[in-house]
Amino acid sequence: MNARENLERVRAAIAAAEAEAGRESGAVRLVAVSKTKSADEIRPVIEAGQRVFGENRVQEAQSKWPGLKAEAQGIELHLIGPLQSNKTADAVALFDVIQSVDREKIAREIAREIKKQDRHPGLYVQVNTGSEPQKAGIEPEEADAFIAMCRDDLDLKITGLMCIPPVDENPGPHFALLGKIAGRNDIKTLSMGMSDDFETAIGLGATEVRVGSAIFGAR
Repeated sequence: MNARENLERVRAAIAAAEAEAGRESGAVRLVAVSKTKSADEIRPVIEAGQRVFGENRVQEAQSKWPGLKAEAQGIELHLIGPLQSNKTADAVALFDVIQSVDREKIAREIAREIKKQDRHPGLYVQVNTGSEPQKAGIEPEEADAFIAMCRDDLDLKITGLMCIPPVDENPGPHFALLGKIAGRNDIKTLSMGMSDDFETAIGLGATEVRVGSAIFGAR
C-alpha cells in the first residue's frame, strides 16, 4: 500500500469510528505525522488533500516545510514533540500549533516570542497522564493550575490538551482523564490517539488524532 492509499484507509477508519461513537461526520481532524519523512514522501499525501501535519523536531521541520508550504495552500503545521527553550523563536515562527506546552519555562518563552513576533500559534498543554518520569508533560494533578497560570499570568490562549498514554497500558482511561481535565478548564480540542489507538480515542472524545505509521509506513 502506498501513502495515498493508506491515507484513504485512515480517513475511512476515522469516519467509521465517528459513526460508531455517535459523533458528527468530520468531528475529528487528522494530523498526519510526517516526522522523519522527506518532502518527496510527504508530497503525495498533500496532493491527496491532506493539509494538517505534525512534526517532532523544529530543526527537521525547518528543513522541509517552508518549501512544502510554498507549494501548497492551506498547510497547517503542528509541533507535537518536546520543545527546547533555545528553539522557541523558530517554533513560533514556523508552526501554526504547538501541542507540547509542558512546563512553565517553555510557556514563558512562548509568551515572549508571541509578543516579539506578533504571531499567535494555537497552544495545547501536554499532560503526562501516566506520570511517566521519562516523558514530557504536566502531571494531571498540576494541570488545572498550570493552565490557569498560562492564561492568567502569561495571557496565553490555551485551546487544546494533548497526551501520549503509556505504551503498555490500556489507553482508554488516559483519554478519559484528559477529557475530564479539558471539561473543567473549558478546553474544546483534545489531541489524543495515534496509529494503534485512534479509534478508541475518537470514542472518548478526541477532536484530533495524530497518525503517522498507518499513513507513511514504519519509520
